[in-house]
Amino acid sequence: MDQAMVERLIETAISQLKFSYAPYSRFKVGAALLTAEGKIYTGCNIENAAYAPTNCAERTAFFKAVSEGERSFRAICVAGGKDGVLTEYAAPCGVCRQVMMEFCSPDSFQIILAVSREQYEIFTLGQLLPQGFGPGNLQ
Repeated sequence: MDQAMVERLIETAISQLKFSYAPYSRFKVGAALLTAEGKIYTGCNIENAAYAPTNCAERTAFFKAVSEGERSFRAICVAGGKDGVLTEYAAPCGVCRQVMMEFCSPDSFQIILAVSREQYEIFTLGQLLPQGFGPGNLQ
């Protein structure tokens, strides 16, 4: 993935913070999911007073994409922080990593954790979910 695409994903993920619904934790998260064909799906976290129905930004982006027929993904960028202030990396939770494992190759799917266009790190899904359980385990 080229630098221009990385920066576009970072900017898109950060722009999603404004849509976050996080009245309880006040920790806003935005995500930008890149399909194999180059389309970008966005997501933000959506909290709920009952907590369990809360949905993370990453899963929001994946569910939007999958509900529209997408099944092949290249990368996702995640940015988040308390009150929308980005000070450190906001890594995907375990549930989001498991959703990624359902649809993505652990060796090639890239996860960009960003604070800004200049401050980010890129990991593979396999690095963030070693020995992950996925569809291949059920064949």
